[in-house]
Amino acid sequence: MELYIIRHAQSVNNALADQKDRLCDPPLTELGRSQAEILARHLATETSRSPHPTESGGYGITRLYCSPMWRALQTAGPVGRALGIAPEVWIDIHEHGGVYLDQGEDGGIRGCPGKTRTEMLTEFPDFVLPDAITVQGWWHQGREERASCLARAIRTVGKLREWASSDERIAIITHGGFIDALMKALFSQLPDSRVYYHHLNVAISRVDIRSTGYLDLRYYNRVDHIPRELVS
Repeated sequence: MELYIIRHAQSVNNALADQKDRLCDPPLTELGRSQAEILARHLATETSRSPHPTESGGYGITRLYCSPMWRALQTAGPVGRALGIAPEVWIDIHEHGGVYLDQGEDGGIRGCPGKTRTEMLTEFPDFVLPDAITVQGWWHQGREERASCLARAIRTVGKLREWASSDERIAIITHGGFIDALMKALFSQLPDSRVYYHHLNVAISRVDIRSTGYLDLRYYNRVDHIPRELVS
């Protein structure tokens, strides 16, 4: 099984000069929307870098998963359309921390529910949503602790390993902090905060997961599909 790990396009929070102004579930910036469209075309039509070139080019991705956070959904939208695949929302691959606002000493940390099932399907009617995303949203706590994020990464790796014997080529659109946790879980590394797997917006990494248990890191944080002036 081939796994393509992709970070979402640039969000409003990514572009903030002051993180005090962050939103709990930010949308993409205009630059981010451009990145998402370029990513979609690349995955659907690229021939020189495609591991499975077809008559029309492309990576031959067979399944597309994304986080339930708005920036990941907005990135997955054009990708799914370009590939002709319905994106599947996977709650466990959301960003570390969950959906929350940190209002400082006066307001403290306040959890937010995230987008509701109705909001998601109104904007993205072709997406496949799990039952856990309801009309009340999908996030029902404050800020997630690091240990919980690491546990999600381990669960995700367990599910990916279940698919290892398949011929699937799976792409996941997720987040920078979660990618760091996922890479450490994949390669059985200690969750040391002094080591960080940095991933740029819409960068692509490929890991082949073998049924024998072997992992093959083919490349990491590749952004040569994005014009230099749009890299973020």
